[in-house]
Amino acid sequence: MAAVTSHTVLPTGTWVVDPDHTTIEFRVKHIGLARVRGVFHRFEGVLEVGHDGRVSASGTVDAASLDTRVAARDEHLRSADFFDVERHPRLAFAATAIEPVAEDRLRIVGDLTIRGVTRSIELTAEVLGTGIDDEGATRIGLDIAGTLDRRDFGLTWNSVVDGGGMLVGNRVDLRLEVSALRRA
Repeated sequence: MAAVTSHTVLPTGTWVVDPDHTTIEFRVKHIGLARVRGVFHRFEGVLEVGHDGRVSASGTVDAASLDTRVAARDEHLRSADFFDVERHPRLAFAATAIEPVAEDRLRIVGDLTIRGVTRSIELTAEVLGTGIDDEGATRIGLDIAGTLDRRDFGLTWNSVVDGGGMLVGNRVDLRLEVSALRRA
């Protein structure tokens, strides 16, 4: 994980992603007509903001924890045609740059690894704010979005459908709704 210098609206401290209040979602077109949504249920992440303005962020996702609400599709996505979770059980992200673009908006650039392939990806984040929860813990909320081309990560399986279209779109939309707790 690289530490980068940033002058952001992020409060100092070490923030640990709370999986009970965080959603990691992807969307991809199906037959070019509709979008299929999936979520990952097991993941972890850390955001560290130093008093000197240095920021680091990283996280991992258990690829086998994906859920599209269709068991047969989930099994196919876990197979060697897609995520190949037997050989590549984790997706990983490490920020290489975090910079403010507006008062509550950030540009995040980092290295994303899927199926053992690492590519740079750009994300946008809205800092939703910080506050104290009902148990007295300090939280920060972030809404993060981005897109990627699945083929860049070796996710190339596809099938032609009637009419000549493709079963699976290549553009994948990512959405992370993050709630993180300040570590004492």
